[in-house]
Amino acid sequence: MSEGRPARIAVIEGDGIGQEVVPAAITCVDAALVRYGESADWCPFDWGSDLYRRTGRMMPLDGIETLRAYDAIFLGAVGAPDIPDTETLWGLLIPIRREFEQYVNLRPVRALPGIESPVRGGNDIDLVIVRENNEGEYSDIGGRIFRRTPEEAAIQENVFTRKGITRVTRYAAVLSASRRGLLTSATKSNGILHTMPFWDEVVAEVAAEYEEVRLEKILIDALAAKLILKPAAFDVIVASNLFGDILSDLAGAIAGSIGVAPSASLNPERQYPSLFEPVHGSAPDIAGRGIANPIGQIWTGAMMLEHLGFADAAADLVAAFEAVLLEGIRTPDLGGEASTTDVASAVVARLG
Repeated sequence: MSEGRPARIAVIEGDGIGQEVVPAAITCVDAALVRYGESADWCPFDWGSDLYRRTGRMMPLDGIETLRAYDAIFLGAVGAPDIPDTETLWGLLIPIRREFEQYVNLRPVRALPGIESPVRGGNDIDLVIVRENNEGEYSDIGGRIFRRTPEEAAIQENVFTRKGITRVTRYAAVLSASRRGLLTSATKSNGILHTMPFWDEVVAEVAAEYEEVRLEKILIDALAAKLILKPAAFDVIVASNLFGDILSDLAGAIAGSIGVAPSASLNPERQYPSLFEPVHGSAPDIAGRGIANPIGQIWTGAMMLEHLGFADAAADLVAAFEAVLLEGIRTPDLGGEASTTDVASAVVARLG
């Protein structure tokens, strides 16, 4: 980001509760920035399922080029019951991640003040999931044959590259070295014959470069079980695209609600803009009711501030929403009665 100008942030509220939590979170981010005499230039784009219904596209043909000029992308959610996920995800979110080489999906999970975990030991959870974000199981290589016949078949190819595994493992190892020094690799090399043993080999090679990091590899099914039984036993988990996606939702639920879970799709070299979105998705079952939990989007905003160089404002924002939760101002998913705007207003008041 250039010095001397506000951060230029592309805003895509998207679908469902994204249209409620994004405006709420923006007010909180602004309140954190103004304490330091800083500001953001929020640039809204009405991309998502509403646009798809009108035009058949989740974003315009020049959408990627348009976003290239921004410092960051602040996204709410994508997904609608009447539109196939293959359209909503592959028409917006996944192209952004891949065109901008956002190969790290960073998902911190920790217990928050005043929120009781539904899992024994969950109140001590404090981990970060580093999910490979550009390849792996989420590939567009494959197809279907003999459609609408008894012989119909689908083939899906996974793609794992040495470059892809190396760079995400290196990011995770550096992060682990700055924390408690335990790096857990999610694998399934006892059943997936080629890609997972390759993943194990490359992860081990990269992790060996960091003497202060201890590497353990755990089969994904055993890892999921251990995450439930001993949630405090993990520090940094590095995982493939699919495994990381599943584990982060599981870990968020252990922390109390996926409504509080943030994420960032990062281009660590900062050659392209990074994207920031909460984990919770569009939640069409509660959209429009004003009860969506904005904490995941607010925490995501704090991650964005830190990425943009506003570390103090980011820390203030986290402290503010933690204080609000401790006061008992919570949305229904956390057992409270507050609305989306109630929570955001309380956070802004704390920052003020």
